[in-house]
Amino acid sequence: MDNNSPPNPNTEKKPSAQGGNFIWYLLALGVALMFVVAMLTSSSNLEVNWSDLERLIVAMKPVDDDSEDTEQHRGWITVEKKDNEKTDTYKLSMLRDLVVGDKMVTGKVTRELVSREGSTGKQVAKLTPEETKPEEMKFTTYRVADDGLVELLRKNKFEDWQAKPPENALFGYIPFLLIMTVFIALFIFMIRRMGGAGSPMAFGKSRGKLYAQEDIDITFDDVAGIEEAVEELREVVDFLKNPERYQRLGGRIPKGVLLIGPPGTGKTLLGKAVAGEAGVPFFSISGSDFVEMFVGVGAARVRDMFQQAEQRAPCIIFIDELDALGKTRGSGNLGGHDEREQTLNALLVEMDGFGTNSGVIVMGATNRPETLDPALLRPGRFDRHVLVDRPDVSGREEILEVHLQKIKVDADVDVQALAGITSGFVGADLANMVNEAALLAARNGKELVGMEEFNEAVERVSVGLEKRSRIIQEDEKLRLAYHEAGHALVAYSLPNTDPVHKVSIIPRGLGALGYMMQRPEKDKFMMTRGQLESKIQVCLAGTIAEEIVFDDVGSGATSDLERSTEMARAMVMDYGMSRLGRIKFREGGRGMFLAGSEMPAPRYYSEQTAREIDQEVKRITDEQLDRTRSILESRRSALDAIANALIDREVIDGEELREIVEEANPSPRLVPGTDSERKSPSPQTPSIKPADGSDTAEGG
Repeated sequence: MDNNSPPNPNTEKKPSAQGGNFIWYLLALGVALMFVVAMLTSSSNLEVNWSDLERLIVAMKPVDDDSEDTEQHRGWITVEKKDNEKTDTYKLSMLRDLVVGDKMVTGKVTRELVSREGSTGKQVAKLTPEETKPEEMKFTTYRVADDGLVELLRKNKFEDWQAKPPENALFGYIPFLLIMTVFIALFIFMIRRMGGAGSPMAFGKSRGKLYAQEDIDITFDDVAGIEEAVEELREVVDFLKNPERYQRLGGRIPKGVLLIGPPGTGKTLLGKAVAGEAGVPFFSISGSDFVEMFVGVGAARVRDMFQQAEQRAPCIIFIDELDALGKTRGSGNLGGHDEREQTLNALLVEMDGFGTNSGVIVMGATNRPETLDPALLRPGRFDRHVLVDRPDVSGREEILEVHLQKIKVDADVDVQALAGITSGFVGADLANMVNEAALLAARNGKELVGMEEFNEAVERVSVGLEKRSRIIQEDEKLRLAYHEAGHALVAYSLPNTDPVHKVSIIPRGLGALGYMMQRPEKDKFMMTRGQLESKIQVCLAGTIAEEIVFDDVGSGATSDLERSTEMARAMVMDYGMSRLGRIKFREGGRGMFLAGSEMPAPRYYSEQTAREIDQEVKRITDEQLDRTRSILESRRSALDAIANALIDREVIDGEELREIVEEANPSPRLVPGTDSERKSPSPQTPSIKPADGSDTAEGG
């Protein structure tokens, strides 16, 4: 075996599975020992005060000194026991078996409950015979110094007692020492068990997991749809396998490779593939594993990680979710100590400092590169930035081919068609879609997964699960049908739009009472002003259709209004598509790959400009409302026909929609999806290109 090959973790000594059970055995033994000692050391269940004991001895004085009665000690005393609710009065008698020791007096006594009074002094209730029954009890009384107890016993002629020899002071502490010894041994054992790598007690130890080549069965052949990223990483692997080929020309091995891209595109999968291809030791760790609540722990773990890596160089360190560790410095509290910043500083020094590690390549993966510290991204640390973007139609086809190999597929499944109707899907979405299709086929009792299951799986991933059990009132169902018919008719009528795939009034997902789905015919990566305006019209068509038909509007257009307003605001603030000119008013702060990951950004415009922005957003929205209303009013017969079809069938596809519209209102129109019209649409002929490849109109 090559000396540089990583050790097999499976050959390392691992703790036995019974080790954890042994800890619980020790705990149970300690608790049982404490219980036994407590039982042995508790000599009585009754404590008698010293004064009560003296009174009881006096009361036990023989009545007749010359009497030969063996039961002459019949005197008794009363004692009270108080708590918050009652006061119990007991009669103590029959003192016997008295043992006098250095520190305490023990013996036996008969106790009898005489009366019970409440907090107000009145008798609580009549005592039962069971409560007043005399009971024999052991008692304990702690002695006081120079108490004269022996003289008192002699004076009252009490002969039923004996002296206890003095106790060894050390002997009294034996139970306590025994318990402490057990717990100290148990604590030391647990600390040693918890001191390995990855343990919360191993504060300064790295939590990175070392993988051997034979333990990873993923290679570049298992990665599809991101060929450019794979080629970049093939070169990195070649650097590690044949470094002399590059060093003889004066080149140096890259120190870091950063994988960036949206969630689910395969960044972590690429890291695993590099581990399977490189043939060198591979450490895998998450960025959050470095950050701890204890000050200095993260920096110590970084140093320990690189120390282990340097001993096994050449090797690779893969840090997943790097943004948990490498956020821009200076965001913490001023004047305070930021543990995360100290951890980041340690990483910066280890990657490119005076003691730079040679032969160690650091791979990082993140979907939030905009939050990373600039010092971490500069050449010399992360030399290469590899974009792992959403796959195009050919990439989706390759990914589907990989996942379809794992299930039994019917011959009628068209992989190219599946790739075409899954625009915007990433690798994780496609894997989930294939799995959903397989589950649907198994639920339906089929032997093979067909195209019907794949179509339903795409809708499940995109829109959600059908809720046919939800009961919708007839008036609401009619309003919902016109709402979705408005979306479908406007999307069908506008030029340069994606074809309508399906219209449904069956509830799906979280709160969607109905939906209209469009499927793009090809991938596009930019939008024009006309396309954005037409997309706004499609969003507004549902509520305008309700207004035209019912002369009233419902609350089901919340998400439509939210999306149309955001698109209009983006046209004004981001794209310069308004009367305010080619100016970008929104200063950064937006996540590149995560929707909704906006960070607070300063506003560099006045209140007057903010007012003008709001006015422009309203103007754009109002213009699209008028255009949408014009389309729906001019094609009212088609709107009614689509709504009636939805009431009858609940779901209609794109071909049925075309037949309904052409039969009801065969007016000339432009073919959706063509580029035959002018590239700068006029207000009379707007165009549309949905950004996400679909439009879902929520009914509530």
